[in-house]
Amino acid sequence: MLYPLNSADKLGFTEVKQLIKAHCLSVMGQEMVDKIQVMSNYDLIAKFLNQANEFKNILQNDAALPINNFYDIKSLANKARIEGSFLSEEEFFQVQASLTTVFAVIAYFNERTGVYPNLEALFEHLPIEKAILKKIDMVIDPKGKIRHNASRELMEITSGIAKAEQEARKKIDQIFKTATGNGWTADGSLTVRDGRICIPLLAENKRKLKGFIHDESASGQTVYMEPEEVFSLNNRIRDLEFDRRREIIKILTALTDELRPYVPLLLSYHGLLTKLDFVRAKALFAMDIDAEMPKVVNEARLRLLNARHPLLFLSFKKDHKTVVPLNVAIDEGTRVIVVSGPNAGGKSVCMKTVGLLQMMVQAGLLIPASADSVVGVFRQVFVDIGDDQSIESDLSTYSAHLSKMKKFVEDANGKTLILIDEFGTGTDPQFGGPIAEAVLEALNHKKVRGMVTTHYSNLKIFASHTEGIENASMLFNNTEMLPMYRLEVGKPGSSYAFEIAQKIGLPQNVLNLAKNKISSGQKKVDSLLVDLEREKKEIFDTRLKLDQQQRRVNTLLAENEELKSFLDENRKALLKEAKQEAKNIILNANKLVENTIAEIKSSNADKEITKTLRDNLSAEVQRNTVKPDVAKQKLAVDEELKPGDWVKLIDGDTTGQIIELIKDNVVIAMGELRTVVKKKRVEKVAKSTIPKEVRRSGISHTGDIANFSPEIDVRGMRTEDALFAIEKLFDRALMMGFGTLKVLHGKGDGILRKMIRQYLKKYDQVDRMEDEHPDRGGQGITYVYLK
Repeated sequence: MLYPLNSADKLGFTEVKQLIKAHCLSVMGQEMVDKIQVMSNYDLIAKFLNQANEFKNILQNDAALPINNFYDIKSLANKARIEGSFLSEEEFFQVQASLTTVFAVIAYFNERTGVYPNLEALFEHLPIEKAILKKIDMVIDPKGKIRHNASRELMEITSGIAKAEQEARKKIDQIFKTATGNGWTADGSLTVRDGRICIPLLAENKRKLKGFIHDESASGQTVYMEPEEVFSLNNRIRDLEFDRRREIIKILTALTDELRPYVPLLLSYHGLLTKLDFVRAKALFAMDIDAEMPKVVNEARLRLLNARHPLLFLSFKKDHKTVVPLNVAIDEGTRVIVVSGPNAGGKSVCMKTVGLLQMMVQAGLLIPASADSVVGVFRQVFVDIGDDQSIESDLSTYSAHLSKMKKFVEDANGKTLILIDEFGTGTDPQFGGPIAEAVLEALNHKKVRGMVTTHYSNLKIFASHTEGIENASMLFNNTEMLPMYRLEVGKPGSSYAFEIAQKIGLPQNVLNLAKNKISSGQKKVDSLLVDLEREKKEIFDTRLKLDQQQRRVNTLLAENEELKSFLDENRKALLKEAKQEAKNIILNANKLVENTIAEIKSSNADKEITKTLRDNLSAEVQRNTVKPDVAKQKLAVDEELKPGDWVKLIDGDTTGQIIELIKDNVVIAMGELRTVVKKKRVEKVAKSTIPKEVRRSGISHTGDIANFSPEIDVRGMRTEDALFAIEKLFDRALMMGFGTLKVLHGKGDGILRKMIRQYLKKYDQVDRMEDEHPDRGGQGITYVYLK
């Protein structure tokens, strides 16, 4: 039940219906849209929502449904029901096209049995009577014209007409040719007058031919004559055409008689087409507003996530702007939300969004909100928005509000949703505030659900200490004096009356005078609210900065991981090359020794030859001997260490760059890692001996770890790419000692979320994984806690 009756107009529901009507292909579908009403039957609501959602899935993900023709076959069936009546060729063509569409649609769903159960229910137990179509096809061709062979008589008549027309044409051509040769005709060719072919003759020659004059030109110089010889032939053609028309009526009457027993079935087919057009229009509108199907429960509660006002969404879409999403919950614990805040801050739009989306769901329409939203069923929706003063009823603005409050207090219950805008206004605030508080207390006592907007401080105070009622405010940027259009539940908001007045340019002396006229208690309350708003804004800005810093840290971790991978790959390559080179040296040495021994033996140990061979052997040994780097050792001993120097651990191959000297210790940066060792454990190395890749990875400042962000966004990535990116982030988080990771993967079908969690479970370092809070992303974000 809606109260008052114009609530649908107030909330924009009527405009939504008009937008849905624009998508209908038929008048029947538009009439069905006009009948959309807010329902309270849970099963019907669920059925209509599922139908719209299934059709939306077809439009987005499946082959096109073969819906080509929508005609009002109900009126045609009712016409055929009357004995002695008959349908015209065009009307039979409409029946033919509609039946073709019906059978194609049924075949479409039969190929997908079980995929769209709620749409299949539209034609469940509906028989497919193709005999009707066959009977019509025998008489009406695909262009909607009667077939020339629909009956033997019609075929003979049609043939006779063709022969007579051919003979008449031949005869008049001969006469026209003769008259032209004699110079009797006027300029031009044969023409038609009153449906008869005539010869244009000069007026002075009209008696030179026998015939019937049908017309003359405006000047009177030309007459249009039908020759006597052709006149009788044309009369014969006209008689045959009358015979043809009578035969066609006879055929159509007989066909209508055959169709009459199927009238109830035709009405059922009409119902199917109408419902399909109706559901299709709802699905197309849902796509326009990016709507989803929420979870529907048979309880008086709701929880909207990322909700948007559909009309505002469409308006912003044209201007390439985005709507700030709304997150709000109304349930047993928080029954009524009192929204306060500055003017033009979005209070009314917030409340209208809740009301309109609730009405849309209870009317079987998908809504522009997250699919994780939960929407219940209310038996009554009471609305008080705008000025309903009435001259006829002698009601002022405040009287009209009070009349509604009387209705609300008397008839509302625990299954009623109330929406009141600017609660208590319209009269002296000194009295309007207490009356509004009393009404709110009475409504709360009845356990009603709803949302009200107000500027009254007494209502904010009442909500703060009353169970079941919760304060909320629309966030406001008090630095730039601009609304943020974000609903914050838990704290009331300031009206920012003085701040907005100052920004507009009201004289300071007037502002000071106004401030002196309000009570000190009210000043304190308003100042406190302004301070709370400022703190919330600062927290919001700080959070944004932290997110930016985390993203920078993420980038540095990724670079470090790439460097580590590069060093590991090069180390393996160098070891492989060294082993191969050592193997080659040993093989060559063996060959050299064997050849030397053989040559000594073959020369019978000749001294000169033996000496030469020994010299060659010594030279080869000297060439493959590694010489100690004396210069480097001397460099390490003689020169003092200082920040920026490159050093190597004496007991290993690890190199790094000195960041800081602390007594006998040095702080070394090795890529992203830091380590502290004794001076005696390192030796200085020349910068030129350090690979360029390692030098590039040298850390130039000490704040890089602070820039690491254990957060990654993999939305839109392929599964393999996402897992690879997460693995790199995971390794760097372990190296840095971070305890949690935040993975943004989106909701979608949940496949990416499932794959990511299965992949991370294989690591022993992972303690547990949790979803983000529903108000901040829910199942679209995973928090990974490390041991």
